[in-house]
Amino acid sequence: MGLIRAMRGDTGGQVMLAVLAVVTVLVPVLNLMVPEGHPWHLSSYTVTLLGKYLTYALLAVAVDLVWGYLGILSLGHGAFFALGGYAMGMYLMRQIGERGVYGHPELPDFMVFLNWKELPWFWHGFDMFWFAALMVVLVPGLLAFVFGYLAFRSRVTGVYLSIITQALTFALMLAFFRNEMGFGGNNGLTDFKDILGFDLKSNATRAGLFVASAIALALGYLACRYIVASRLGRVAVAIRDAEPRTRFIGYRVERVKLFIFTFSAMLAGIAGALYVPQVGIINPGEFSPLNSIELVIWVAVGGRATLYGAVVGAILVNYGKTYFTGVMPEAWLFALGGLFVLVTLFLPRGIAGLLALIRRRRAPAGEGAQ
Repeated sequence: MGLIRAMRGDTGGQVMLAVLAVVTVLVPVLNLMVPEGHPWHLSSYTVTLLGKYLTYALLAVAVDLVWGYLGILSLGHGAFFALGGYAMGMYLMRQIGERGVYGHPELPDFMVFLNWKELPWFWHGFDMFWFAALMVVLVPGLLAFVFGYLAFRSRVTGVYLSIITQALTFALMLAFFRNEMGFGGNNGLTDFKDILGFDLKSNATRAGLFVASAIALALGYLACRYIVASRLGRVAVAIRDAEPRTRFIGYRVERVKLFIFTFSAMLAGIAGALYVPQVGIINPGEFSPLNSIELVIWVAVGGRATLYGAVVGAILVNYGKTYFTGVMPEAWLFALGGLFVLVTLFLPRGIAGLLALIRRRRAPAGEGAQ
């Protein structure tokens, strides 16, 4: 009942979930059941690309939860996304076994190449999927909890908090580039073979990962919507709009911030875990501060503090990135920067805000016609 109440009035979210449900069924059918050469056939490349967009959409929802409803402009969510991806990548690497280039039954190829004699302690357990799945949410969540506890207790806010989150992801990027860290260094983790015994190169597995990404996005959206529509969400908005006043009337502001920030990081970790088996690689480049800045642009384009707008923005911007990097690769960053400027100046509420404005303007005309 609580979830039903949370979705009441969220017309945009209801439409988004309905479209997502149709796409979740339609895409695998067009890929697996329609023969190649048919005009309606959907290639496996397209399925993988769409699955990647859905993981980005889940990441954007996580960012919108803390930025749109809590007022925390996080420039470090790319780090949580990458940590979840590395946790899944470690599991996939352990599944290779003797099928690697060097044929070692336990050590990944990059460790054999670097003359590692035994598996590092932090790699143990990643041969089991349940353990890797636990680490996907636990590692980003624990990092966010520790970071948030220290930052929020010290009452770091605004641009200072944004800079610190960006410094966090930059520090992690530099650390993961080092070979002695045991995460593949500059090359990262790749050459994955299968997941849960299913061949990652098969069309059925790719379709299954797409469906898993769609389900994760739907569940992640519903969880975030439940939070923002609850009393906790109303307190979060109060903190966003007037933090000193909210603290003065007795609310434990730091606890609210810490819970929502940690939950958001865990969502980002899940998105990263679903991203890695679909693209086939995870490397330190995913920690790049530029990636975290792009996340903010996705949310701004779609519409901050709407959740469904973050989904729309992530998909549209990444589709534009796919198109522009194929046609004019050198112009993409200029187009992205120009898009952010235009949205900031002319669409401060993003696409979702524009659609809401159109609905409001049409409503009186429709009533008058009746």
